[in-house]
Amino acid sequence: MKKNIFCIVLAGIIATVFSGCKKDKTLEHTNVSAVQNLYLPEDNKFLKLDPGSATVTFEWEQAKAEDNGFVAYEVAFTKEDGDFSKPIYTAVSGRNGLDNTLTITYGDLNKVAAMAGIQPEQTGKLKWTVLASKGINVKVPTVSHTLEVERPKGFTEIPADLYITGSATEGGEDLSKAMHFKSAGNGEFVIYTKLKDGNFQFAERNSGTPKVFSLDAANKLVEDGSTTNTGERVVRIKLNFSTTAVEVTEISSVGLWFSPEGKVLFDLPYAGNGTWLANDKPIVFRQETWGRDERYKFRFTVKNTAGEQGIEYFGSKNRDNNRPDASSPASYYDVVAVDNSQFDYAFKFITGADNHNVDIKIDFSGATYTHSVTVK
Repeated sequence: MKKNIFCIVLAGIIATVFSGCKKDKTLEHTNVSAVQNLYLPEDNKFLKLDPGSATVTFEWEQAKAEDNGFVAYEVAFTKEDGDFSKPIYTAVSGRNGLDNTLTITYGDLNKVAAMAGIQPEQTGKLKWTVLASKGINVKVPTVSHTLEVERPKGFTEIPADLYITGSATEGGEDLSKAMHFKSAGNGEFVIYTKLKDGNFQFAERNSGTPKVFSLDAANKLVEDGSTTNTGERVVRIKLNFSTTAVEVTEISSVGLWFSPEGKVLFDLPYAGNGTWLANDKPIVFRQETWGRDERYKFRFTVKNTAGEQGIEYFGSKNRDNNRPDASSPASYYDVVAVDNSQFDYAFKFITGADNHNVDIKIDFSGATYTHSVTVK
C-alpha cells in the first residue's frame, strides 16, 4: 500500500516538472523588440496646458513580436530625471493597447505634470517613452522624448461636493453640521451663509477626514489650511477651482422690492442656513386704472471686498407672469438673478395676499433658489 502511494506522489512530481518545462517553452514566444523611434510629440515640444478640451497625440514606431503576433503598448511618463522602471504615470494606447498612437487630453497631462511636482502656473519638463510587451516581458526602450509643459491655474481634481466648516461658520467645528455649497458647474461653487469671529475652511465632504481648502493671503483658493474671519456678516462666497479665483460678497440687506411703487416695502432679516424671513408684513396691492398691481422682486444691497457697495436684483425667470393660485407649480417661485427694471421679471402675489399680512421666506440653501409667501 505504501509503495502504491509513493508511486502516485512520484508520478505527480514528474508531471509537474514536465508541465513547468512546457510552460517555460511557451514563454519563449512572448518576446518582443523594444520601440526604436518616437515620432510625436517631437522632442522638447512645449505645450501650454490651458483648460479646455484640447488634446495631444503620441505616436511611435511599431515593435515586433517573436511570434509575429500582436504587441501591446503603454506610454510611460517620469520626471525629467526619472527612471522608466518606476514611471509616475502610464496610459494604454488606443484599441486597448494595440495601436501605436495615443491621444491624451490637456486635463490628463495637467494631472501628470502635478504628479511630477510641477506647480500651477509653472513650467516644467516631463520625460516619456513607450513600453512594449505581450502582457509580460515588458521592453523598456533606450529612446525617450522630453515634453515641456506650462500648467494652468487651478486644481487638477475638482471636488464633486463642497462644504464650509469651522468655528466661524453656522455649523461650527462639527463637520457633520457643515453647510453645503451649490455647484454652479465648471469647477465653480457658491454659498450664502453667515460668518462670525473664528476660522473657516472648505471640505470636500462632511464626514471622515476630507481634503480641505482655504484662502491664502492673495485671496486665492489653496489646499489645506484655514482662513480667519473677523466680525459678523452675511456673505456670498464664490469659489472657482479651475482658476483658484475667490469672490466674497457681503450681503448688507435684503428687501422686498414692490414694483408698483418702485421701492423696498420692508427688509427680510437673515434667518440662518442661507435663508431670509420676514414675518407678518402687510401687503396692499396698488390700484391702477386697469386693476390692482401686485408685482414684486427682491433687492440685495451688497458690498465687495474693496468695500464698494452695489445693488443686485433677484426675481422670476419669466419676463411676465400671471397671478399664481393654489395649482401653480412650485417652480413658479424659483428665484434667479434679474435686471433692475421696475416691472420685468417680477413675481405676482396670490390674490388672497391683498390687504392681508404675509410671511415671506427666501431660501438660497439648495441647488435651486426659491421663495414662499404665506398669507396670514
